[in-house]
Amino acid sequence: MNFAPNAAVLITGAASGIGKATAERLYADGVRRFALVDIDEARLAALTLEGADVLTLTGDVSDPAVWDKAERDISARFGGLGLAVVNAGVSGAGPIADLSFEDWRRVLSVNLDGAFLTLRAAMRLIAGAGAIVVVSSIAGIKAEPGVAAYGASKAAAAHLAKVAAKEGAPRGLRVNAILPGGVDTPIWNGMGFFDDMVRDLGSRDAALQAMATAATPLGRFATADEIAGQIAFLLSDAAATMTGALLTSDGGYSL
Repeated sequence: MNFAPNAAVLITGAASGIGKATAERLYADGVRRFALVDIDEARLAALTLEGADVLTLTGDVSDPAVWDKAERDISARFGGLGLAVVNAGVSGAGPIADLSFEDWRRVLSVNLDGAFLTLRAAMRLIAGAGAIVVVSSIAGIKAEPGVAAYGASKAAAAHLAKVAAKEGAPRGLRVNAILPGGVDTPIWNGMGFFDDMVRDLGSRDAALQAMATAATPLGRFATADEIAGQIAFLLSDAAATMTGALLTSDGGYSL
C-alpha cells in the first residue's frame, strides 16, 4: 500500500501485537509520522522506526486526561492527523453469573471507553478527508460462553465505528472496523484457561494450534502481521469506497 509520507498516523496499543505490527507495516509502506500510544512505556520506547518522526504517548487510553494532552501534543507536533488505528484493548473471561462488576468495568473501560476517546480525538485531529480503522473482534458477533465483557465491548466498538463512518462521510473521512478471530498476540498471556493449556500441552505454540484446530475451519490463527496488512488496506486508497464496513478476518470461525 502507498501512503503520503506527510500523513501522520495515530496508533493505540502500539507497543505489542497488532498495534506494533501495524506501525511497522505502515512504516514499510512509506508512512513517516507516527503518534504511538501505549500504557507500557518501556516496550513503546523499544519500538524502532528508523528515520521516522515518532511521538510516543504513555498512558491509559480510558483516561480523558491522557487524550486532552495527546490532542495538544499531536497538534503541536504534526498539525493534525491523516490516519488512525483504534487498537488498544484488554482481554477478560468468565461466566456472567461469576463476573465481578470490577472485571466488567476493567474490560469495558479500556475496550469501549478507550475506543470512544481515541476515536473522538482522531476525528477532531483529522481536519478533512482521512481514514480510521477500529480493531473490534469476531467475539463481538459470535456469542461464546465466558466472553460477556469482551464480546460486549467489541460489539459496541464495531457499532461505534459505523456511527463514526456516517458522521465522517460528508467530509471524506472513512471509518471501518476489522473483526479478527484468533490472532497470535500477547493478549492470550495471563488468561487462566490459556495458561492451563500451555502447561498441559507443553508450549504456547501448541496451545494456540490446539485452539485453532478446534475452532477454525482454516485450522490456524492469524499472525499480527497479517491483520496489520488488512488494516493497511482499509487505511489506503485501495479501500477508497469502503466506509462503515466490518471486515471479518477469522479463518471461518464465524461460519
